[in-house]
Amino acid sequence: MDPDNRTPSTPAEYTEAAIMGGLYGDGFIACKNAFPTEWVRRLGADITVLFREALAQPGGALPRGPNRYYVEIHPERLSGFIDIITHPWVAAVCRAILGPDYRIVEAGFDVPGPGALHQPWHRDFPTPAATLQGRRLNSLAFNITTVDVTEDMGPFEIAPGTQWDDLAGDDPMFPARSRWPRYEALAQRKLAKMGDISARSALTIHRGTANQSDKSRPVFVLGVDAPDARNADKHDLQLTRGYYDSLPDALRRHITCRVVDQLEPIVQEHTIEGLLTGVSPGARMGMGG
Repeated sequence: MDPDNRTPSTPAEYTEAAIMGGLYGDGFIACKNAFPTEWVRRLGADITVLFREALAQPGGALPRGPNRYYVEIHPERLSGFIDIITHPWVAAVCRAILGPDYRIVEAGFDVPGPGALHQPWHRDFPTPAATLQGRRLNSLAFNITTVDVTEDMGPFEIAPGTQWDDLAGDDPMFPARSRWPRYEALAQRKLAKMGDISARSALTIHRGTANQSDKSRPVFVLGVDAPDARNADKHDLQLTRGYYDSLPDALRRHITCRVVDQLEPIVQEHTIEGLLTGVSPGARMGMGG
């Protein structure tokens, strides 16, 4: 369980050149078939339970638009959490982009349900100086879908290369609609399959699209920072003393968390007000709305 001493055999996607080229280029990379289907089904079952609990708890599920929610979780309640953070591709990506002292700061999941609308194009937080002036990525988001994503399920859509865009004059997270035609021209939809892991810069302009199916599309989210990033301030990662002590030192040093005697309800801070309304499926530039 030491992510720093696991050496993948040969896949090209594990090399620093491939990792850095993808994340500094498009802002998005993926590792196909990283986990077996049965493992993903267990992840999905855990998320179903946690989502039900979050909906019943005041403030437990943050709305991100109509019938679209984000939930932060206690990692130890996810049976596969250690498998995720020790996966050799995840560790290789973190080391290549964030350095040897990377820190896990967020664990949660998104659930776009039936009827979820297009989100406005956005990034997940304002661009830090490390990226805007220093041209360096100091945070990453990893995603694991729990279902095979189809076109009608509201797939994730990115505008490659836009992690470097300076939104000066706009909202720091929500580009003006005058910029949308460029994102529409660049847009790539990601039809992830069960077992895939993706990594992206949360600064790359992206959106969830309209879910026109009768199924939800839950996706696990892992947030990781370089030592100089401050995204831990937006989250409340908690581990119980027993769980924390059970982890090897090599793993503990990569986790920024509160160590507690008993897990406490998470008061979520990462509200994104601009996502609460959603955009109707026809409301693209040139199509009204």
